[in-house]
Amino acid sequence: MTYTSKEMMAVAAARLIQNDDIVFCGTGISMLAAMAAKHISAPHATIFFETGAIGSQLEEVPLAVGDPRVMYRTAMNGSLLDSFACMQNRHTGKHVIGILGAAQIDRFGNLNSTVIGDYDHPKVRFSGSGGAADVASFVPRSIIFMQQEKRKFVKKVDYLTSPGWLGGGRDREAAGLCQGGPWLVITNMAIMGFDDTSKEMYLKACFPGVTPDDVLANMGFAIDIERADVTPEPTLRELSILREQCDPQRLILG
Repeated sequence: MTYTSKEMMAVAAARLIQNDDIVFCGTGISMLAAMAAKHISAPHATIFFETGAIGSQLEEVPLAVGDPRVMYRTAMNGSLLDSFACMQNRHTGKHVIGILGAAQIDRFGNLNSTVIGDYDHPKVRFSGSGGAADVASFVPRSIIFMQQEKRKFVKKVDYLTSPGWLGGGRDREAAGLCQGGPWLVITNMAIMGFDDTSKEMYLKACFPGVTPDDVLANMGFAIDIERADVTPEPTLRELSILREQCDPQRLILG
Protein backbone atom coordinates (compact mmCIF):
# COMPACT_ATOMS: atom_id res chain seq x y z
CA MET A 1 0.00 0.00 0.00
CA THR A 2 1.53 3.30 -1.09
CA TYR A 3 0.68 6.76 0.20
CA THR A 4 2.31 10.16 0.37
CA SER A 5 3.55 12.03 3.44
CA LYS A 6 0.81 14.60 2.86
CA GLU A 7 -1.82 11.85 2.99
CA MET A 8 -0.24 10.51 6.18
CA MET A 9 -0.35 13.99 7.73
CA ALA A 10 -4.01 14.52 6.85
CA VAL A 11 -5.05 11.11 8.17
CA ALA A 12 -3.02 11.53 11.37
CA ALA A 13 -4.80 14.82 12.10
CA ALA A 14 -8.23 13.50 11.11
CA ARG A 15 -7.94 10.65 13.62
CA LEU A 16 -7.54 13.15 16.46
CA ILE A 17 -10.85 14.93 15.85
CA GLN A 18 -13.88 13.68 17.78
CA ASN A 19 -17.64 14.15 17.37
CA ASP A 20 -17.98 16.94 19.94
CA ASP A 21 -15.03 18.92 18.60
CA ILE A 22 -15.41 22.31 16.93
CA VAL A 23 -12.63 22.69 14.39
CA PHE A 24 -11.25 26.08 13.34
CA CYS A 25 -9.17 25.51 10.25
CA GLY A 26 -7.42 27.43 7.52
CA THR A 27 -6.52 26.71 3.93
CA GLY A 28 -4.76 23.66 2.55
CA ILE A 29 -4.01 20.48 4.42
CA SER A 30 -5.82 21.63 7.58
CA MET A 31 -9.02 21.91 5.56
CA LEU A 32 -8.43 18.47 4.07
CA ALA A 33 -7.85 16.95 7.52
CA ALA A 34 -11.09 18.45 8.83
CA MET A 35 -13.00 17.10 5.83
CA ALA A 36 -11.48 13.64 6.30
CA ALA A 37 -12.40 13.64 9.99
CA LYS A 38 -16.06 14.20 9.09
CA HIS A 39 -15.95 10.98 7.02
CA ILE A 40 -13.57 8.89 9.14
CA SER A 41 -14.09 9.45 12.86
CA ALA A 42 -16.25 12.48 13.62
CA PRO A 43 -19.34 12.91 11.42
CA HIS A 44 -20.88 15.29 13.98
CA ALA A 45 -17.84 17.53 14.42
CA THR A 46 -18.41 21.20 13.59
CA ILE A 47 -16.08 22.92 11.14
CA PHE A 48 -15.87 26.70 10.94
CA PHE A 49 -13.75 29.34 9.27
CA GLU A 50 -12.64 32.88 10.09
CA THR A 51 -14.69 34.17 7.15
CA GLY A 52 -17.86 33.41 9.16
CA ALA A 53 -18.97 30.02 7.79
CA ILE A 54 -19.98 27.94 10.80
CA GLY A 55 -20.96 24.28 10.53
CA SER A 56 -19.60 23.83 7.00
CA GLN A 57 -20.47 20.52 5.32
CA LEU A 58 -17.60 20.73 2.81
CA GLU A 59 -18.96 18.54 0.04
CA GLU A 60 -16.09 19.74 -2.16
CA VAL A 61 -12.68 20.84 -0.99
CA PRO A 62 -12.43 24.66 -1.08
CA LEU A 63 -9.28 26.36 -2.31
CA ALA A 64 -9.27 28.98 0.46
CA VAL A 65 -11.27 30.10 3.49
CA GLY A 66 -12.98 32.71 1.28
CA ASP A 67 -14.07 30.13 -1.31
CA PRO A 68 -17.91 30.05 -1.51
CA ARG A 69 -17.77 26.28 -1.04
CA VAL A 70 -17.01 26.75 2.66
CA MET A 71 -20.57 28.16 2.97
CA TYR A 72 -22.37 25.12 1.53
CA ARG A 73 -25.17 23.94 3.88
CA THR A 74 -23.72 25.73 6.89
CA ALA A 75 -25.55 26.27 10.15
CA MET A 76 -24.71 29.96 9.81
CA ASN A 77 -22.99 32.28 7.35
CA GLY A 78 -21.89 35.18 9.48
CA SER A 79 -18.91 37.48 9.75
CA LEU A 80 -15.37 37.32 11.05
CA LEU A 81 -16.73 38.66 14.35
CA ASP A 82 -19.23 35.78 14.59
CA SER A 83 -16.50 33.27 13.89
CA PHE A 84 -14.16 34.59 16.56
CA ALA A 85 -17.02 34.87 19.04
CA CYS A 86 -17.72 31.19 18.45
CA MET A 87 -14.06 30.39 19.06
CA GLN A 88 -13.95 32.30 22.35
CA ASN A 89 -17.44 31.44 23.66
CA ARG A 90 -17.08 30.16 27.22
CA HIS A 91 -19.57 27.35 26.65
CA THR A 92 -18.41 26.03 23.28
CA GLY A 93 -14.82 27.24 23.43
CA LYS A 94 -13.58 24.30 25.50
CA HIS A 95 -14.28 21.99 22.56
CA VAL A 96 -12.49 24.08 19.92
CA ILE A 97 -9.42 22.75 18.13
CA GLY A 98 -7.40 25.19 16.03
CA ILE A 99 -5.36 23.94 13.09
CA LEU A 100 -2.44 26.20 12.20
CA GLY A 101 0.73 26.44 10.14
CA ALA A 102 3.76 28.74 10.20
CA ALA A 103 7.17 29.47 8.73
CA GLN A 104 9.02 28.75 11.98
CA ILE A 105 8.38 26.97 15.28
CA ASP A 106 10.54 26.69 18.41
CA ARG A 107 10.73 24.04 21.14
CA PHE A 108 7.84 25.61 23.07
CA GLY A 109 5.52 25.80 20.07
CA ASN A 110 5.84 29.55 19.48
CA LEU A 111 5.13 30.35 15.83
CA ASN A 112 6.48 32.85 13.32
CA SER A 113 4.56 33.68 10.16
CA THR A 114 5.72 37.30 9.84
CA VAL A 115 9.39 37.64 8.80
CA ILE A 116 12.60 35.69 8.40
CA GLY A 117 15.50 37.76 9.70
CA ASP A 118 15.35 41.23 11.23
CA TYR A 119 11.85 42.72 11.26
CA ASP A 120 12.90 46.04 9.73
CA HIS A 121 15.22 44.47 7.15
CA PRO A 122 13.89 40.94 6.64
CA LYS A 123 15.19 38.31 4.25
CA VAL A 124 11.58 37.27 3.66
CA ARG A 125 8.35 38.95 4.73
CA PHE A 126 5.18 36.87 5.02
CA SER A 127 1.53 37.81 5.27
CA GLY A 128 1.52 37.70 9.07
CA SER A 129 -0.92 36.33 11.59
CA GLY A 130 -4.32 36.56 9.97
CA GLY A 131 -6.38 34.97 12.73
CA ALA A 132 -3.60 32.64 13.90
CA ALA A 133 -2.53 34.73 16.91
CA ASP A 134 -6.11 34.77 18.20
CA VAL A 135 -6.45 31.03 17.70
CA ALA A 136 -3.12 30.34 19.40
CA SER A 137 -4.06 32.64 22.27
CA PHE A 138 -7.58 31.46 23.02
CA VAL A 139 -8.45 27.96 21.81
CA PRO A 140 -7.83 25.08 24.25
CA ARG A 141 -5.89 22.94 21.76
CA SER A 142 -3.96 23.70 18.60
CA ILE A 143 -2.64 21.29 15.99
CA ILE A 144 0.25 22.73 14.00
CA PHE A 145 1.21 21.49 10.55
CA MET A 146 4.89 21.93 9.63
CA GLN A 147 7.41 20.57 7.15
CA GLN A 148 10.26 18.79 8.94
CA GLU A 149 13.19 21.08 8.14
CA LYS A 150 15.98 22.68 10.18
CA ARG A 151 15.09 26.13 8.89
CA LYS A 152 11.54 25.71 10.25
CA PHE A 153 12.34 24.06 13.62
CA VAL A 154 14.53 26.76 15.17
CA LYS A 155 15.92 27.46 18.63
CA LYS A 156 14.25 30.85 18.66
CA VAL A 157 11.70 32.21 16.21
CA ASP A 158 12.78 35.35 14.36
CA TYR A 159 9.46 36.98 15.24
CA LEU A 160 6.78 35.85 17.69
CA THR A 161 3.59 35.93 15.64
CA SER A 162 1.47 33.40 17.56
CA PRO A 163 2.18 32.39 21.16
CA GLY A 164 2.82 28.80 22.09
CA TRP A 165 4.02 27.96 25.58
CA LEU A 166 6.24 31.10 25.47
CA GLY A 167 9.28 30.22 27.62
CA GLY A 168 7.81 27.00 28.94
CA GLY A 169 6.51 26.01 32.36
CA ARG A 170 3.78 28.41 33.51
CA ASP A 171 4.91 31.33 31.34
CA ARG A 172 1.74 31.25 29.27
CA GLU A 173 -0.49 31.51 32.33
CA ALA A 174 1.68 34.31 33.74
CA ALA A 175 1.18 36.25 30.51
CA GLY A 176 -2.59 36.14 31.01
CA LEU A 177 -3.29 33.37 28.49
CA CYS A 178 -5.27 31.24 30.89
CA GLN A 179 -6.35 28.49 28.54
CA GLY A 180 -5.12 26.81 25.42
CA GLY A 181 -1.73 26.21 23.98
CA PRO A 182 -0.21 24.02 21.29
CA TRP A 183 -1.27 20.39 21.56
CA LEU A 184 0.51 18.54 18.77
CA VAL A 185 2.80 19.28 15.82
CA ILE A 186 2.28 17.11 12.74
CA THR A 187 5.03 17.07 10.13
CA ASN A 188 5.78 15.03 7.03
CA MET A 189 7.86 12.73 9.25
CA ALA A 190 6.37 12.58 12.73
CA ILE A 191 4.04 13.83 15.46
CA MET A 192 5.43 15.95 18.31
CA GLY A 193 3.76 16.65 21.64
CA PHE A 194 4.55 18.99 24.54
CA ASP A 195 5.54 17.87 28.02
CA ASP A 196 2.85 18.47 30.64
CA THR A 197 5.23 20.23 33.05
CA SER A 198 8.11 21.78 31.13
CA LYS A 199 5.98 22.39 27.97
CA GLU A 200 8.99 21.44 25.86
CA MET A 201 8.46 19.63 22.58
CA TYR A 202 9.09 15.88 22.50
CA LEU A 203 8.81 13.20 19.83
CA LYS A 204 5.48 11.45 20.27
CA ALA A 205 5.43 9.20 17.19
CA CYS A 206 7.35 8.65 13.96
CA PHE A 207 5.63 7.93 10.69
CA PRO A 208 6.21 4.44 9.29
CA GLY A 209 9.71 4.09 7.85
CA VAL A 210 11.03 7.13 9.76
CA THR A 211 13.41 6.82 12.72
CA PRO A 212 13.83 9.23 15.65
CA ASP A 213 17.31 10.04 14.33
CA ASP A 214 15.79 11.01 10.97
CA VAL A 215 13.54 13.47 12.78
CA LEU A 216 16.37 14.96 14.85
CA ALA A 217 18.51 15.37 11.73
CA ASN A 218 15.84 17.69 10.34
CA MET A 219 15.48 19.95 13.39
CA GLY A 220 17.46 22.95 14.60
CA PHE A 221 17.28 21.82 18.23
CA ALA A 222 17.28 18.54 20.17
CA ILE A 223 14.13 17.03 21.69
CA ASP A 224 13.32 14.02 23.87
CA ILE A 225 12.89 10.94 21.65
CA GLU A 226 12.53 8.34 24.42
CA ARG A 227 8.72 8.38 24.33
CA ALA A 228 8.46 7.91 20.57
CA ASP A 229 5.98 5.41 19.16
CA VAL A 230 5.10 4.61 15.54
CA THR A 231 2.00 6.09 13.86
CA PRO A 232 -0.18 3.38 12.26
CA GLU A 233 -0.26 3.50 8.48
CA PRO A 234 -3.39 4.87 6.78
CA THR A 235 -5.94 2.16 6.15
CA LEU A 236 -7.36 1.45 2.72
CA ARG A 237 -10.65 2.99 3.89
CA GLU A 238 -8.94 6.18 5.10
CA LEU A 239 -7.01 6.57 1.85
CA SER A 240 -10.11 5.90 -0.21
CA ILE A 241 -12.05 8.58 1.68
CA LEU A 242 -9.21 11.05 1.35
CA ARG A 243 -8.68 10.47 -2.37
CA GLU A 244 -12.18 9.77 -3.65
CA GLN A 245 -14.47 11.80 -1.37
CA CYS A 246 -12.36 14.63 0.01
CA ASP A 247 -9.99 15.58 -2.80
CA PRO A 248 -10.72 13.59 -5.99
CA GLN A 249 -9.28 16.41 -8.11
CA ARG A 250 -6.11 16.36 -5.97
CA LEU A 251 -6.22 20.10 -5.47
CA ILE A 252 -4.45 19.78 -2.14
CA LEU A 253 -3.00 16.27 -2.30
CA GLY A 254 -1.24 17.19 -5.56
